[in-house]
Amino acid sequence: MRYLKAFCGLLCFLVLASNVWSMSRWSEARGVYDDICYLRQAHLFQRFGLGGLDTDISRDDDHYLASKLKQIGFPASSDPATVPCHNLMPATKKWVIQYPPGTGFLLALFPQGFQVIPLYATAAIIVFGFALAAVNYASTIPSLILATVFGDTAIYLMINPAKASYSIAPTMVVCALSGFLTARLFLAKRPRDRLLLTGTVGLLIGLAVNFRLPNLFLSSGFFVFFFAAFLLSRKIETVLQGAMFGVALLVGMAPTLLANAINAGSPFSTTYGAVDVMPPELSFGVIWHYLADMQFVLLVLAGVWTFVTLRRTGGNAARQTALVTAANLLVNLAFFLTHPVFTPYYTIPVAMLSLWSLLFAALLAPAEAVDDGLAGRAARA
Repeated sequence: MRYLKAFCGLLCFLVLASNVWSMSRWSEARGVYDDICYLRQAHLFQRFGLGGLDTDISRDDDHYLASKLKQIGFPASSDPATVPCHNLMPATKKWVIQYPPGTGFLLALFPQGFQVIPLYATAAIIVFGFALAAVNYASTIPSLILATVFGDTAIYLMINPAKASYSIAPTMVVCALSGFLTARLFLAKRPRDRLLLTGTVGLLIGLAVNFRLPNLFLSSGFFVFFFAAFLLSRKIETVLQGAMFGVALLVGMAPTLLANAINAGSPFSTTYGAVDVMPPELSFGVIWHYLADMQFVLLVLAGVWTFVTLRRTGGNAARQTALVTAANLLVNLAFFLTHPVFTPYYTIPVAMLSLWSLLFAALLAPAEAVDDGLAGRAARA
């Protein structure tokens, strides 16, 4: 088994190496407006430190944004209303970047002109690490095959569709780590450990909101689970877990809340505009786009895996993980299928968080079963 795991780890490494080789040839001027706005946020952080949270277009006095737009052939204009992905905030009278600050902050950690490649390569290496962890946890040939296939897929997804938005690369890392910790959360025996893991997962998802605002919906399954668990059990521990999760989520979101206050005039005012703030509306055109996209395959896999896990008897930790996953999938699908815009990456985060959670729950379940079996035999003795 040890040599087989080494071979499977090698397969994951080859996919990673192929990804990094492809990333090494990427350009930071590919003509995508979102890219320029993320890079402008990074430039503001490098120039002003934490003062870069203020994204008012008047701060482009060094013409960084103008030069970036010129590189992709965008017509020069002195009218801020024509600048891509900037919106006018009525409360502050500022034209500001619509995106939360997390992606720009991470890009700012790398030297200007060489930011996207190291961001993606670093994220891919971390995802590779989780793939190796999954391979290591596998205790049977079928589980090893499952871990390897999923690990290879997760690493490949760091290029397609993650390349479509710079915000997806760090989100994928958070999904992998949160999935692992979610499985560990429901395996934990001591209340203190469960509380600590709950807070950590909440903090991570809060941090993910700083990369993409819709990542907030990744928390929905946990809130639904803790609320339902309290109604059924009436245990104070469940209330504490839900409260810990909520507080940690807000702490993780703090940079976005602060950026909203600076740019939009209130922590809870959005910097998005136009189509992104339209009320939900069922659109068969949007639904069809999802049905014809790779996201649909990942969502179906997550849904089927969740259903199978819930139908199985035993393995309480795996079932609890599946309940969180089921609620997360339902809430996220309800939002994105009624959102008027489709992209090839909108539902990737919830799909990957679900799949990572279910994978680690399945891989760690045999250990849980062995521990329970030993405890039962000891009690009978």
